[in-house]
Amino acid sequence: MCQPDQNRRLVTEIPGPKSRKLQQRRGAELADGLGLTMPVFVENAGGGVIVDVDGNQIVDLASGIAVTSVGASDPAVARRVAEQAERFTHTCFLVTQYEGFIDVARALNELTPGDFRKKTALFTTGAEAVENAVKIARVATGRSAVIALSHAYHGWSLLTMTMTAKNLPYKDGFGPFAPEVYRVPSPYPYRWPGGPDQAAQGALDALRETVLTQVGANNVAAIIAEPIQGEGGCIVPPAGYLTGVQDFARELGIVFIVDEIQTGFARTGHMFASEHEGIEPDLITTAKALGGGLPLAAVTGRAEIMDAVPAGGLGGTYAGNPVACAAALGALETIEREALVQRARDIEAKVKPRLAALTGEASAVGEVRGRGAMLAIEFVRPGTTAPAPELARAVSAACHAQGVLVLVCGTFGNVIRLLPPLVICDDLLDDALDVICGAIDEVQP
Repeated sequence: MCQPDQNRRLVTEIPGPKSRKLQQRRGAELADGLGLTMPVFVENAGGGVIVDVDGNQIVDLASGIAVTSVGASDPAVARRVAEQAERFTHTCFLVTQYEGFIDVARALNELTPGDFRKKTALFTTGAEAVENAVKIARVATGRSAVIALSHAYHGWSLLTMTMTAKNLPYKDGFGPFAPEVYRVPSPYPYRWPGGPDQAAQGALDALRETVLTQVGANNVAAIIAEPIQGEGGCIVPPAGYLTGVQDFARELGIVFIVDEIQTGFARTGHMFASEHEGIEPDLITTAKALGGGLPLAAVTGRAEIMDAVPAGGLGGTYAGNPVACAAALGALETIEREALVQRARDIEAKVKPRLAALTGEASAVGEVRGRGAMLAIEFVRPGTTAPAPELARAVSAACHAQGVLVLVCGTFGNVIRLLPPLVICDDLLDDALDVICGAIDEVQP
């Protein structure tokens, strides 16, 4: 799995001169609203390493935000993409069909949790998948309201931006927002007012009160939740919460949508994070790792719910593009061949204990959490739970300067998220952990 040339190597400062020159071009040509994490330009990438235009070899702990789980140049993905591109790159499945679309849908129907008949519709982006899941739920129920959680992230479009909890940078100035979206507390164990043991029941009580007394159960089409909240800070729900949400939704005829866009496809040590909780959502949205680096998304769910929308109500010009479908089949092949579900568990077993050892009353590391290869470090002011976003930024900057790519996230901007490719080798992980731990020691008060 690990390639012999996979190592961290700096030949210039980060960013180097070629990246800085390209950055000037970016500033002249691109809109300022496009964000930036690490100011380097990539020459090639694969396995657990990104090589920039200056020749620096950077350890990738981001995977393009959980997209390149099989690596950024996986042979199975590249082979299938090349073969498909030689045949045709596009027809629009709504105009003339192709087998790859059906093959991906069949795989999703078989792989996603739920012992019931399922159907799938393919789209292009995660936001599209979420929007279409809501559309399907609304038609299936004849209702309009959607319940979303605090700390949630669901996308950049109008509806999904409305469903997203965090204002900056996702929502500020972009209103008015979509109607009929209501928010309930997320069970954030580290920050729940009554302590982590009270989080599940407290959040379920709040959900029940909002639906029954404020919105009206007969008005609610769907409840949507991430099985681990990624952008919100890699928040793992307490045991029993998602099961309780599912039971509540079924009791009232509400569609339960689980957003597996970041957690899906082996990332958390199961094929889908829903499996950790034993839940069987009515609808599941997927994207990111599904396409192996190409844009592809899906809604998969109960056949009777999926079929509620009449012909022509779902789709998109690029939905289920044939080259992206080929990439998805390659990614699924690699996940199975390389046993990447188990590999995610192995990554957790290696990384999590070492980072957890950094916690303590006098430490700025308040909590280490996550599952599989979706892990996070929450920074606080020592001796408190007060968020310390400046420390997260400082640690991130120190890691980037030394050639380790990490992501800052969290509602309070105080969490560093680790999303390495599942094909990363242990030597790279160990090296990256040395850098991260050293950076934390360096910036900690």
